[in-house]
Amino acid sequence: MSNSGQDSVVAVITTVTDPEVAENIARTVVEEKLAACANLLGSVVSIFRWQSHVEREVEVMVIMKTTQQGFDNLRRRIVELHPYDVPELIALPVQGGYEPYLQWVRSEVGSVR
Repeated sequence: MSNSGQDSVVAVITTVTDPEVAENIARTVVEEKLAACANLLGSVVSIFRWQSHVEREVEVMVIMKTTQQGFDNLRRRIVELHPYDVPELIALPVQGGYEPYLQWVRSEVGSVR
């Protein structure tokens, strides 16, 4: 199966306040079949402009794998669970990969919550 169109795999990235929040979001979206898996990367330093000030925060990055078709449902759920008013939430297209893994991602993501 090709990685184009609605069945294409995307990597979705968000950052959160702490490991407990990261694990809650990751576990919830995997249990609800909105993502096939999630990786939690601890202690990333984020420097960003917020309300006209440069801020520095230590956060946890979460990378989730889903399909393009499943992205809207995943995005909605992350926003519901996320503690930030404006969470970082971006989807990056997977341009290549090991096809059995990509097929596994597709098979693990449900079409609706």
